[in-house]
Amino acid sequence: MVARVELETVYFESVADGVVMLTLNRPEHGNGVVPEMARDLLAALIQLEQDQAVRVLVLTGAGRQFCAGADLGAFQRYLTERHAAEQEPYNARVLWPVTQRITSCRMPMIAAINGGATAGGLDLALACDIRIASAQAKMGETYIRLGLNPGNGGAYFLPRLVGSGLAAELALTGDIIDAERALQIGLVNRVVAPEALTEAAVELAARIATYPRLALEATKQQLRHSWQTDLAGAMSASFWAVAALHYSQDLREGVAAAKEKRPPKFNVPRDAEGK
Repeated sequence: MVARVELETVYFESVADGVVMLTLNRPEHGNGVVPEMARDLLAALIQLEQDQAVRVLVLTGAGRQFCAGADLGAFQRYLTERHAAEQEPYNARVLWPVTQRITSCRMPMIAAINGGATAGGLDLALACDIRIASAQAKMGETYIRLGLNPGNGGAYFLPRLVGSGLAAELALTGDIIDAERALQIGLVNRVVAPEALTEAAVELAARIATYPRLALEATKQQLRHSWQTDLAGAMSASFWAVAALHYSQDLREGVAAAKEKRPPKFNVPRDAEGK
C-alpha cells in the first residue's frame, strides 16, 4: 500500500489493493496547469511505475474542477514577462512528457472527471485509458477560444475517440459539452452521480487490478500500439507479448484455476527465486 504522498501541486495515495488515486491539487485555481504541476505529475508517475504492487491509477482533481487547462494568470504573466526571451509556447515542453508518460505508463489509467475539463485539462483525461465522468462534468477542447490550436494531444486523441467530424467540430468551435453528450459521442465511458464518482472509479480500478500485472501492462500497450499500426503489425506485437506471458506464473495459475473451477490467486508476491 502507498501511504499518502503530497507534492506541491498533486498528491497520491492507495485507495484499494493495487490501486492508487493521483489527485491534481490546485483547487483554488481550478487545478489549472502550471510548470510545477507538470513537474509533479511526471515525478509521481515515475515513482509509482517503480512500485510493482501498483497496478491501476485513477486521476482526478481536488475541489469542483478536474482541470481547467492552463492557469490563465500564469499564462498571461509568461506572455508578458518571459515569452519574448524564451520564444517557446507556455507549458508545452513541460507537458509533453506528461502526456507521453500517461500513454506509455505500464499501468492502466482511469480519469475520474469530477468537474470542468477544458483544453489541456481535457487532453489529460483523453490521454488516460478510461474516462468516468460526474453528471456535473463539463468538457471542451477550448484552445480556439484563446486563439490557439490543441496543444497537448487533443488533435491526436479526439479523432480516435469520437471520429474526425466530431473532433473537428469540438476543436474548431471550442464548444463545451455536458457529460451526457460526452457519453453519447464516446468521449467518456460512463456517467455517474457526482457523489458516486470516486466510488465508481475506484471500484472499476480495483476490479481491473485483480488481474495479473504483466497481462494488464501488455494489454494496455497493445491497445495503444494498435492506434498506429495495421492488423499484421498489431498481431505481430500480440504474438510476442503472448509468448512472453507464457513464462509468467500468473498464466499457469489462471489456467489451473479455470480448469479447477476456482477463483485464481494472481499477483502473489514471490521471492527472488520465484517461489
